[in-house]
Amino acid sequence: MSFNYFMPVRILFGKGKLNSLHEQALPGKKALIVTSAGQSVKKYGYLSRVENELKTANISFELFDKVLPNPIKDHVTEGAALAKSTGCDFIIGLGGGSSMDTAKAISIMAANEGDYWDYIKSGSGKGLEIPNTPLPVVAITTTAGTGTEADPWMVITNGQEKIGFGYDKTFPVISVVDPDLMMTVPPRLTAYQGFDALFHSTEGYINSTANEISDLFALKAIALIGKSLVKAVNDGGDESARADVALANTFSGIVESTSGCTSEHSMEHALSAHHPHLEHGAGLIMISRAYYTFLAHSGSCNERLIDMAKALGNTHATQPMDFVTAIIDLQKACGVSDLKMSDYGINRDEIPELAKNARDTMGRLFNVDPCEISHSDAVFILEQSYQ
Repeated sequence: MSFNYFMPVRILFGKGKLNSLHEQALPGKKALIVTSAGQSVKKYGYLSRVENELKTANISFELFDKVLPNPIKDHVTEGAALAKSTGCDFIIGLGGGSSMDTAKAISIMAANEGDYWDYIKSGSGKGLEIPNTPLPVVAITTTAGTGTEADPWMVITNGQEKIGFGYDKTFPVISVVDPDLMMTVPPRLTAYQGFDALFHSTEGYINSTANEISDLFALKAIALIGKSLVKAVNDGGDESARADVALANTFSGIVESTSGCTSEHSMEHALSAHHPHLEHGAGLIMISRAYYTFLAHSGSCNERLIDMAKALGNTHATQPMDFVTAIIDLQKACGVSDLKMSDYGINRDEIPELAKNARDTMGRLFNVDPCEISHSDAVFILEQSYQ
């Protein structure tokens, strides 16, 4: 029994919590608000609400609204330059995981020189130490998928390298998780995001670094998703279901900060690095059946797979494959069991290169799998996933 636990984020969770942002001890006098190139945060008034909270707190701000669904290094560079030139002393990430991840990356580069990839420790990154403390980050999530509001990680794409990175100083200082901001997410994206949160927790639970703290949050997150994701997908206005999934997502972020992802995420990052129109959660759904079947057949984590099947709602689970059945049933109930790689332009003959990319960019995640997954195994999993 051994673990390290460090969670420095002040999390404001619950209905209407955005309204109390102005009451918080915000970490600066001028913010760079980082949000997506889409229109939802403007259309539904979330951006104007944040701006009004800042005005009430006598905080000035600038806006950077170019973030893509799979955020790119060029926008990190551009956003950091804007923060520097306008004298911003903290960053607000407003939106989904892409906006919050970009905000974290901008916070590094607004306080440091060089190129963001200088500090990346895998792929073609130079692995340099970050000399200056990043600017503080406030995360305001409008989706329930990545859990990045409760962990230090960010995922940025550079060419065909999509790599996660983070350290203790890139935890947000304040995170607002207000389910009211998630009511307008359409059904299919609700499902994609919910499965992303689910797999953060399932991967954290089977991870070789799993511990007593991560296990508590992982099983609770899995249970909340099993209880309420279908309800949130079928009725986006179901406040109770939205709150359950939002809480599951935040718990999954805590799992990410205490345990971590496995190679399922490495393989998906390879898919969406080469095909950036692929939604991350959709890619995970495509891979999941073959990935967890491989683990079930390996015999390496039987009890943990059974635990997760029970948490998802199959209280009579006795076999590792019961978990695979449970996630397939959940995908069918959420209307996302029909996803095909070929619909996103992925060709079967790409698979060996995608498997290589997964290991070249985020190979460290293969080291924490519950069993060995070789290059040929990764190729097999992706081939089994292909439609």
